[in-house]
Parts: sequence; structure tokens; C-alpha cells
Amino acid sequence: MTNIAFYDTKQYDREAVLAAPGAEALNWTFHDFRLTAETASTAAGAEAVCVFVNDRLDRPCLEKLASAGVKLAALRCAGFNQVDLPAARELGIAITRVPAYSPHAVAEHAVALLMTLNRKIHRSFNRVREHNFSLAGLVGFDLYGKTVGIVGTGKIGRCTAQIFRGFGTRVLAHDPFPVSDWAAENNIEYTSMETLLKESDVVSLHLPLTPETHHLLNGQTLAQMKPGAYLVNSSRGKLVDTTALIESLKSGHIGGVALDVYEEEEGIFFEDLSGHVLQDDTLALLLSLPNVLITSHQAFLTQEALGEIARVTVANVSAVKDSTFLPGTVLK
Repeated sequence: MTNIAFYDTKQYDREAVLAAPGAEALNWTFHDFRLTAETASTAAGAEAVCVFVNDRLDRPCLEKLASAGVKLAALRCAGFNQVDLPAARELGIAITRVPAYSPHAVAEHAVALLMTLNRKIHRSFNRVREHNFSLAGLVGFDLYGKTVGIVGTGKIGRCTAQIFRGFGTRVLAHDPFPVSDWAAENNIEYTSMETLLKESDVVSLHLPLTPETHHLLNGQTLAQMKPGAYLVNSSRGKLVDTTALIESLKSGHIGGVALDVYEEEEGIFFEDLSGHVLQDDTLALLLSLPNVLITSHQAFLTQEALGEIARVTVANVSAVKDSTFLPGTVLK
């Protein structure tokens, strides 16, 4: 029986993976803490590790895993920017991932974030609970007739674009690999990044973190955005230069920001820090701004997505165990 060390575990992770088909044929050891070079020794005796977005599989960590006999790192997420792939290939550790668990989950959350921020629903909820029924300061805007820019038209970006089309918006899109047939069918216009930023009332990010997309939105590109526009990021925190974002918010150039990810979320998101002083001054400042709404990497969290993540993860482990997958590469 294959032994798997499962890291950064929450109760919903345990329940989902243990209910997945084939999970009973595997021996699971669940750890609440993240996998790093400092904690890699806990994988001793395991043939595989199962990790999430904030586990850090850099070379020192992978070397310790290889020394312990680990042959597989099964990512239960789509992105693998936290993995040193050349090191994994050199050490003979296979890397698998879940490329598409539920694009609808993330797309719907991105739109929900925007609607909540725009119509001030979170502020209204808190007021009404205190029996304050005033509407002062709660004015939003109609989405109908507005222009929405979708940056990245993979599965999640396309789902998001189609939801926004349902609101009667004009949708612009930017992607180095346009899906022309889909765009024509849904009346979506591909354009340059500069034009998208200039004309969009809402910009929503849906692309992976790579060296090319790191700080895609920075001081220069944020300045290109339409004055008063809203920004939504449900992809990766490091797509946005947070310092530049705060300056744009303070100047009033950006009208509002909805984030499900944050540049330095590691060690903060997914944790209960309610009894502690928040040590991240930048995040604390963002949380203090009235036109900023933040959730803690929650967009994936639906029953359907958790079930699919668990199913694919177990299938990936089984594929490697049955030698149908080459070590040192990434399962697409």
C-alpha cells in the first residue's frame, strides 16, 4: 500500500480525499502544517507527498524528500509555481497537479466578490445587524452596459467572461493564445492589454503566475487603467504589485479592489489568526481601506471543486504507482 504524507490539511480536505474513489487503497498520514525544507523530515516512510498552494517545494525541500524515498509530489491545485521543477526532474520526483477542478467555482466567486464590493453588501450587512438601516454611502453602479476586461482566457477566465456577458456587459479579453471560436460565439473581443486596461470599468485577472506575469499590474500598468475602475484578482497574489496597488487606491485612481489572493499570503491565509496581532502591515492597511474587499483564497471552496480535486489527486497517485507516468515531469 502506498504511503502518502498529506500536508496543510484542513477538515474539508480530509473528508474529500477519503471519500474519493480509490482512496481506500492508499495509506494517508495527515499533517496540519505546511511542507517546507524544515518540515520535510516528516515525510520519512512515505512514497508520496500531497501538497497545496502554500507548501514550498524548493530544491532544499525536494532534496530532503528524495533522501527520504519520496517519488511523487501530488499537488492538489492547478498552479505549480511553488515547485522547483528542474530540481524535481533531477531528483527523479514526479509532480502531478489538478489542472481543472471547477472553473465555475472560481469564476462565480470572482463575480460574487465584485458584486459584494460594488453594491457594498458587506457594509450593509454589518449595519443592519446593528439596526442601522441608513443607505448613506452604499451607492454602487449598474454592471449592465459597462465594459469588463478579462485577462487570461483559460477555463476560469472563459467562465467568468460568460457570466459577465449575462449581465449585459461588453467583455474585452487579453491572452497570448486567443480562443477565437469561443470569443466569436460569445461576442467577446480580444484586444491588447493596454486597450483592455484603458477601456474596462472592471478588470478581472485569470492567469497563472510565471516570470512573465509576475507583477503584471504594477505602477505603470495600474496607471493605464480607466480612472475609477475596479480590479478583481482570484488567481495569484503576485500578479499584482501590492505597494503600487495601495498607492493607486490612495490616489483615488482605482475605484475598488476585490482580492481572493494576496502577494504575501503564505502563513496567513487558511489560518485562524483572530487571537493575534496581524504582523503584515501591508495587508493590515489594505483591510482598513473601505473600497477593498478580501477573502482568504476561498474561491475554490465548493463541494464540487473539493470532490474533483480529491478524485484527480487520487487518480494521479494511482497512475504514478502503476508506472504510467514518467518521473520528473508535470502531469498536464
